[in-house]
Amino acid sequence: MRLSTATCLAAVHSRDARFDGWFVTAVRSTRIYCRPSCPATPPRADRIDFLPSAAAAVARGYRACKRCLPDATPGSPEWNVRDDLVARAMRLIADGVVEREGVEGLSRRLGYSSRQIERVVSEQLGAGPLAMARSQRAQTARILIETTAMPFADIAFAAGFGSIRSMNDVVRTTFALTPTQLRARRSPLRATDPPAWHRIDLRLPMRLPFWPDNVFGHLVATGVPGVEEWRDGAYRRTLRLTYGAGIVALRPAPDHVGTTVWLRDVRDLQTAVSRCRFLLDLDADPQAVDAALARDPRLAPMIAAAPGRRVPHTTDPVEMALRIVLGQQISTRAARTHAARLTAALGETISDPGGRLTGLFPTAEVVAGAPDDVLAMPTTRKRTLRSLARALADEEIDVSPGADWTRTRTRLLDVPGIGPWSVESIAMRALGDPDAFPATDLAVRRILERIGPPAGNWRPWRAYVTQHLWATLDHETNHLPTMEASA
Repeated sequence: MRLSTATCLAAVHSRDARFDGWFVTAVRSTRIYCRPSCPATPPRADRIDFLPSAAAAVARGYRACKRCLPDATPGSPEWNVRDDLVARAMRLIADGVVEREGVEGLSRRLGYSSRQIERVVSEQLGAGPLAMARSQRAQTARILIETTAMPFADIAFAAGFGSIRSMNDVVRTTFALTPTQLRARRSPLRATDPPAWHRIDLRLPMRLPFWPDNVFGHLVATGVPGVEEWRDGAYRRTLRLTYGAGIVALRPAPDHVGTTVWLRDVRDLQTAVSRCRFLLDLDADPQAVDAALARDPRLAPMIAAAPGRRVPHTTDPVEMALRIVLGQQISTRAARTHAARLTAALGETISDPGGRLTGLFPTAEVVAGAPDDVLAMPTTRKRTLRSLARALADEEIDVSPGADWTRTRTRLLDVPGIGPWSVESIAMRALGDPDAFPATDLAVRRILERIGPPAGNWRPWRAYVTQHLWATLDHETNHLPTMEASA
């Protein structure tokens, strides 16, 4: 979305937090950039440059404000809605693809030349993929410096820097503080932490309002025992990451989500944080969504009763796609049982430092070769699950952050046994398409029979409409858990 100068100025003067993440305010006289809601006195309009990203500000020599920490704002909701090349690139950059595979790897995944990717991203974001990745690298280093006792050399390596000197230079340029000065803010490590795990505590910001009930309720009610649990007021789950396993605990709070991450390898921190933000839909713009949907008088009372409702996504799109097919035409309880059996038989076992989680859901390649006695289900669904698993393992079907949503839907429908309900459920939960709409879902159909057919102005937010429709039912997926769930 292109914002006018007048809109940006109005957002800055009113300190409107809704625009945090949409742009940054770069002050030419001080060479500092801020988020729109910065509490500092706004500068004169003729001294401000409005830039599309923190990376663009850093590339122009601006330093992050120490009061509002603009590098720690929620991500732009624009990438959640769009399915064009830049949006797909940004989702992959956030997932750490540039750090792991470079710009060449990013271009291979998107099917365009690296020169074209560089051009289109720079045109819209004011900085290229490497600069965007460097900005994320600096934020990762800052988190590790402030929340762990790791030596700076190890942090430089974990954050993706080639040397401690390059990390020092980037940190000093980005934050106007040295790593030693940032380290002074470090929280002490807990003596009980097992040495095999790196524990990191942080807060995930989001745009308000935030209605946590259906997100956490759905994740817990459908959670796979051993992979997910609710413990001490937090949703916990295992993570399959690039360099090793991880575990995350997410606890809802009024203005953030308290987060504890346990990692085998701290190089996975950026990816883990990005996937947790996607899981809880924290980069959404709830006021824009609610305002658009509230124009329908049938939805207005639902939205007024639960403003800021989010769509529960996933930390592992492949896992979610397999679980949706695994749960076709059976109850939630039965789907959990099947997934737990599959994990116990074929998943990777882990030790949990803070709960009773036991393993990672098996990979698509492993599921494709699963023996019959593990897949205790009808023959047709067994065939469908194996066909999908093989297509995912062979990358014939792409459910990654950089997937083309239209193409993925088409490929899914080509799999025998996968119909519209599964396709739209995968689009909503695994791909994060905000307009995914499981119109054939039994509960959705019954509610629509009562309130009337979908309206054209529900688009592109029909995934959020689905959450509001489901919330009219008295089901455990709509309620924040109040007691500890079994492992």
